[in-house]
Amino acid sequence: MTSDHSTTVRELLAFYLEAGVDCALGDEPVDRLSTPDLAPPDLAPPNIATPALAPGRPIAAKTGAAPIAATRQPSRQTATAPPRAGIAPPPDVAAEHAREAARTAPSLEALRALLEGFEGCALKFTASRLVFADGNPQARLMFVGEAPGRDEDIEGLPFVGRSGQLLNRMIAAIGLKRGDVYIANVIPWRPPGNRTPTPQETQICLPFIRRQIELVNPDVLVTLGNPSTQTLLQTREGIMKTRGRWFDYDTGARTIRAMATFHPAYLLRSPSYKRMAWHDLRAIAKALEDTEIKAEQPAST
Repeated sequence: MTSDHSTTVRELLAFYLEAGVDCALGDEPVDRLSTPDLAPPDLAPPNIATPALAPGRPIAAKTGAAPIAATRQPSRQTATAPPRAGIAPPPDVAAEHAREAARTAPSLEALRALLEGFEGCALKFTASRLVFADGNPQARLMFVGEAPGRDEDIEGLPFVGRSGQLLNRMIAAIGLKRGDVYIANVIPWRPPGNRTPTPQETQICLPFIRRQIELVNPDVLVTLGNPSTQTLLQTREGIMKTRGRWFDYDTGARTIRAMATFHPAYLLRSPSYKRMAWHDLRAIAKALEDTEIKAEQPAST
């Protein structure tokens, strides 16, 4: 290998790393623009005869050109054919399927099985595995982040990287262990390169996390970071204005107290805000204590 070629390869790898590309989807590169079997159905080449040209032979003019025998092309997929594996349906169709499927899940185990088989979100086809949840399904305290990262994609569990280690310490600061709480994400599959999920991807996954919260039925719900806060608490305000405030989260069956706080990954980048996060945690611990005391009080006659 020449030195010029080695330099080009290093520069290309550096570009991939800066763009957030940190894993390969296959052992060999695939040209998806020229491979008919991998082209989306709407872009599949029509059954039109094309001339076979010898190298260097000019294309004949349309007028007076001699007829050329048709060459066999892949047939166009019909509208009634089942979707190909690995190609998600249009976002509005996928979101409707997600709402219908999530409503039918009677338990967390059933909801996980539904997500394992759900192919409405394109993120599933680039992620290594589903990242469903971790912790105690009967927990009184539930944390919800935005989406898995690289470490979570490898382990199949939410918050296991550096931000997960900090979250564990935050949980311990209020006298609990990771096994005492329930942890999940709005998006259960890692976006490629840890990019921000699109609004369409969020809307497709939203019915599943809503059903997950409903099935866990915690006393306190904590949204970690701006994306999960805006998505679940239906606010347009930023995390600086929403953190530390109590919201009502309506599951349809009951109203849960909810609070937003900083995402652990943000606290790792901006440690000066840990003091504010500590105030949020103290308020969360107080709410759990008040709820427990209220539950232990005998009902008035």
